[in-house]
Amino acid sequence: MAYQDTQVTQRHESALSTNKVLRNTYALLAMTLLFSALTAGAAVVMGVQQMNILVFLIGAYGLMFLVHKTANSAMGLLSTFAFTGFMGFTLGPILSAYLTLPNGSALIMTALGMTGATFIGLSAVSLITKKDFGFLANFLTAGAIVLILAMVAGIFLQIPALSLAVSAGFVLFSSAAILYQTSEIVHRAGETNYILATITLYVSIYNLFISLLSILGIMSND
Repeated sequence: MAYQDTQVTQRHESALSTNKVLRNTYALLAMTLLFSALTAGAAVVMGVQQMNILVFLIGAYGLMFLVHKTANSAMGLLSTFAFTGFMGFTLGPILSAYLTLPNGSALIMTALGMTGATFIGLSAVSLITKKDFGFLANFLTAGAIVLILAMVAGIFLQIPALSLAVSAGFVLFSSAAILYQTSEIVHRAGETNYILATITLYVSIYNLFISLLSILGIMSND
């Protein structure tokens, strides 16, 4: 009887801990997305030009490294906002380019709506069904390698069909990452740090939005 009571208590504490991580993750994710929107808007208003790829990579991966190093301290929150603010700022020139198109605003809003609907739908699937999507780990590893190679090839080949394929690949990859990360929190199989969980979901949403916007742009008559 005492053993059963202990098991019930442990399950209850585990559920409370999981719910806490989920609440903190979604709260921080909402704030970082809003902050990114503000920095992106600032970049558009300032007329910021597209950032050099080397500067972007150093900034993005440098700040990402900083987030991981400080994730277990109060500095982790500052690092998170620094990273997401930077990513939002780099989004500004891309939005500016689309806004020059006759239907640019519609493309941006459509991509934004599709991104939001996809994230909510995938999160609901993971949370409601409570299915363990841990099996996607190998797919994500292989997918990351394939996408990196495809992006490098795209830089040199400049083939529109390849760009479309890469964007579609990122949509699938980001969708799988959202399912995987949410499942990791629910099943406590991996991520219990809400800052790291937030960053993973943020990057997935960022890539999903960029990829959907790219696909809509390529398919647009303009």
